[in-house]
Amino acid sequence: MSSLHRFFRGLRFWRSFAPFFLRAAKARPNRQVDYSDWLAPHFRAYADRPVLIGESGNMTWAEFDAFANQVAHWALGEGFRRGDVVSLLMENRPEYVAIWLGLSRIGVVTALLNTNLSGERLAHCMRAAGASHLLVGVELVEAAASALSELEAVPQIFAVSGSAEPGVDLMAVQRTIPSAESLDIELESQAASEIEDSFRADRRAGDGLFLIFTSGTTGLPKAARVSHSRAMTIGVAAFKLQRLTANDRVYSCLPLYHSAGGLMAVGAALFAGGSLVISRRFSAKRFWSDCAQHDVTAIQYIGELCRYLLNSPPHPDERQHKIRIALGNGLRPEVWTPFQQRFGIPRIIEFYGATEGNLALFNLEGRTGAVGYLPNFIRRLLGVEIARFDLETEEVERGEGGFCLPARADEPGELLIKISETVRFEGYTDEGASAKKILRDVLEKGDAYFRSGDLLRLDDEGFFFFVDRIGDTFRWKGENVATSEVAEVISVVAGIEEANVYGVEIAGTDGRAGMAALVTNEGFDLEQLGSVVEEGLAPYARPVFVRILSEMEITGTFKHRKVELVKEGFDPACLSDPIYYREPEKGTYVPLEAATFDRIVAGELRL
Repeated sequence: MSSLHRFFRGLRFWRSFAPFFLRAAKARPNRQVDYSDWLAPHFRAYADRPVLIGESGNMTWAEFDAFANQVAHWALGEGFRRGDVVSLLMENRPEYVAIWLGLSRIGVVTALLNTNLSGERLAHCMRAAGASHLLVGVELVEAAASALSELEAVPQIFAVSGSAEPGVDLMAVQRTIPSAESLDIELESQAASEIEDSFRADRRAGDGLFLIFTSGTTGLPKAARVSHSRAMTIGVAAFKLQRLTANDRVYSCLPLYHSAGGLMAVGAALFAGGSLVISRRFSAKRFWSDCAQHDVTAIQYIGELCRYLLNSPPHPDERQHKIRIALGNGLRPEVWTPFQQRFGIPRIIEFYGATEGNLALFNLEGRTGAVGYLPNFIRRLLGVEIARFDLETEEVERGEGGFCLPARADEPGELLIKISETVRFEGYTDEGASAKKILRDVLEKGDAYFRSGDLLRLDDEGFFFFVDRIGDTFRWKGENVATSEVAEVISVVAGIEEANVYGVEIAGTDGRAGMAALVTNEGFDLEQLGSVVEEGLAPYARPVFVRILSEMEITGTFKHRKVELVKEGFDPACLSDPIYYREPEKGTYVPLEAATFDRIVAGELRL
């Protein structure tokens, strides 16, 4: 790339990011400002305009403000003070946002609970939150009840109906949770006026706003701390980088309990003074009709959501919309261009980030497959590094002096981001888990970096590309295999709707053999899969086993679950799904019979 080309790309970067940097500087942790302060002008200017548009009810800016004030007054009456925690378990609807905003006005932290959990896993999150109160949507009362029996100390329960089902049937709720009370009834007697300034006098942007739980794909979920400062920074980035205005409508069917839907989509719409169109959950059948009906101009996506839409039959509204921009993460290269072309999306902004991370990357250039771009001097200024990584030890490599070795251009390595006063790591409620995410003495004695846990590569133009999660990369035949790269290659095979690649152990062999769990339709052809694998992958990267699933188990944020698949292995006698293995000599996939399985584990069949 020429120096002139590099100069103009850097200039575009500055023009795009300057408005964000200027606004984000006003959210420094020590400033006396909170989330509501940044919304105050909109409550006055757009009082009668809708801001939260749900499936069964809407809120105008004035109603949003009033509801939040009622929640704040209720919380004061309950004796809550700055730093206390309340748990919230509710499906996507307008009240969700209004409740946490109201709690935040007196400094209360809201623990956003995963609506897909129940029993012990939900109880684990409630314990981690340490909240004395649980606010639960009437639609999730049974899930809440299943967790209460696992708890040593049961929180005070308040059921919320609102736009889900007007008027809580308290008797019906109490048949499931006898101690439950109605938040709807409590709020009716609360004032809608602003709370006294004295209750907010000590507030700081660095105060806690949320506890957001990791998806728990590799263990029990961890509660990440999110401050007002971080939430405002994330929201304003989504707002400014998409260049949204008060006339924009942002659509999100992603869960509000997670950072993509709950911080980015919500923040983008609210800080722009626009509207957030909230879908209770993702539906491929309803996605485009929702966008057309509500005049949506921007959407928040997860990569697998885009794949589902692309694999869906044609929809009459799939190009009858006003969408001009899509912001999200995890959009694989083989999906990117077909998705953009089929549905007529003018601009896609792919980003990389983590709920607990201290910095996000954005690809504003539209480079297919890239998750971000930084000019070299900005990368060095912020302390964004790609360190060489040893997949055997699952540790970064260190050279003379004990410092980390930088990865070469296009060499996969772990993404490390320097922790500083301006690029803070807020950590988890579990201090031990927080300590594991910090790497010290990276480039000099005493420094500290956030460990992303992800392998990325950086090309010589400054573009970042996601390679894989550390732990999702396995070693076979003495070579390292990135599961995401294998999935990208085989996903182009006709009839494959979803592909989840992982490694399985075979007794007596080194490393782990590749296995692909696939969800397919009637157009799937095993012979074509064999040909694509043969042509597109190195011998060591070709999946040895294939498992056909009726559906893929995913997290609430559309991430594939792998832990159970790895444990289940490839024994056809223990699995009801069709299992195939790749005959090395022919390069074709054939059914795995019990006798063949026995030969493999006995070491008699070379793979």
